[in-house]
Amino acid sequence: MEHRGEIIKNAIYQSGMPISAIAKQMGKSRRWFYQIFDQKNVSIDTILTIGKIIHYDFTQEIKEMYPKILHEPPEEYPDVETVDYWKNKYIKLLEAYNSLLLKNKDDL
Repeated sequence: MEHRGEIIKNAIYQSGMPISAIAKQMGKSRRWFYQIFDQKNVSIDTILTIGKIIHYDFTQEIKEMYPKILHEPPEEYPDVETVDYWKNKYIKLLEAYNSLLLKNKDDL
C-alpha cells in the first residue's frame, strides 16, 4: 500500500495552495495536516475532501479510492456532439430538480 500522507503532501505542495487556507476550509488546524502527512493510511473521505479543495484527482496514485470498473471507460459513449443528447439530459435534470422542489415544499 502506498503512503497516502506523502501523496497528499505532494499534491498539496504541487497545488501551490497554502495549507492554512485548506485547513480553514476543512475546519482543521495546520498541525492536523502535518500529522496527516505522517500517516500511512488516511481515510478516503479525507482524501476526497482535500482533492475537491485543491482540485486534484487522487485516483491515479491511490487505487483503492474507486473500484477498477470506474477506471475503465464505458464500452460505448453517447453521441455527445448532438444537441438533442444534451437537451434531453438537461430536461431530465430539470424534471428531477422540480420534483425535489415540490417534495420539499410539501414537507414544509
